[in-house]
Amino acid sequence: MNYKPLLILLGEPYSVFIELFLKTYKKYILKNKIKIPIILVGSYKLFEKQMKYFNYNFDINLINERSIDKVKNNKKINIIDVNHKFKKIFEKKSSYSNSYIKNTFRVSLKLLQKNKACGLINGPISKKHFLDKKYPGITEYIFFKSKVKVSKKPVMLIYNKNLSVSPVTTHIPLKDVSKNININNILHNVIAIHNFYKKNLNINPKIALLGLNPHCESKSKLNEEKKIIIPAIKKVSKKNINVSGPYSADTFFIKKNINNYNSVIGLYHDQVLTPFKTLYEFNASNITLGLPFLRMSVDHGPNETMLGKNKSNTESLENIFDFIYSTKWE
Repeated sequence: MNYKPLLILLGEPYSVFIELFLKTYKKYILKNKIKIPIILVGSYKLFEKQMKYFNYNFDINLINERSIDKVKNNKKINIIDVNHKFKKIFEKKSSYSNSYIKNTFRVSLKLLQKNKACGLINGPISKKHFLDKKYPGITEYIFFKSKVKVSKKPVMLIYNKNLSVSPVTTHIPLKDVSKNININNILHNVIAIHNFYKKNLNINPKIALLGLNPHCESKSKLNEEKKIIIPAIKKVSKKNINVSGPYSADTFFIKKNINNYNSVIGLYHDQVLTPFKTLYEFNASNITLGLPFLRMSVDHGPNETMLGKNKSNTESLENIFDFIYSTKWE
């Protein structure tokens, strides 16, 4: 079977991601667990020098955008070179690395828009240095640059095979959360997650929806649970989607509760990501729903403190490859 290739954008040049990829390439890809051709998008010279630094001697297949259709396997590490000038193989981030990252996104998204690839995995990127005020997060940056018109907003899903979580609002200040919650936004997340599980995992998911206020109670005139969350649950339940709630966030993440659900939707970022990362640490991946292609990324940052030490945790990238392998993603 011929598969469209999967693009892996190397991300922040001064991060641990090349180290992580080399380790997982040896463990997963060389053993032929992954049938989809994988193509890296990034600096060939930087990749080659870091590979030698970490004492790997893999063969590299340097390709260009026009020859992508000829890539059929992963016997060699396939890479599309994006020029990046550097003096040291590990050094601090700079404005020049920002233009390099933008170019890797430009190349990757262009190939995806031409239907030359099946999906995108991006390495970690420093939001503080890379993003301007126009984009609150990398998820939103990719969504905007993809020029998507089919969906209102991206849906962030933090995925582990045992449980996933999703915030209705993502990278916004806590003071703005309540005014950005409405019935349609909640429906959008619930439906996107339901469709993701059905399409990719052949599972009719059980979805839990958390409340906004402590104990799902509020004495104010605007009680979000009564006026927004419960009506949203009633509306989406008519579509034969298995969703229930609202549940109080302070006690929901105990074992007897989470074992009964596939996914938990919260109303703001830290409401669900804090308990989730406490439970699963790095064993998770970040998936963007609402794009015409599947986009995943590792669920951690560049981790500059571990540069060159060869001790970085591969769990998040392994989680991505486990998902690709188990779903036969193509």
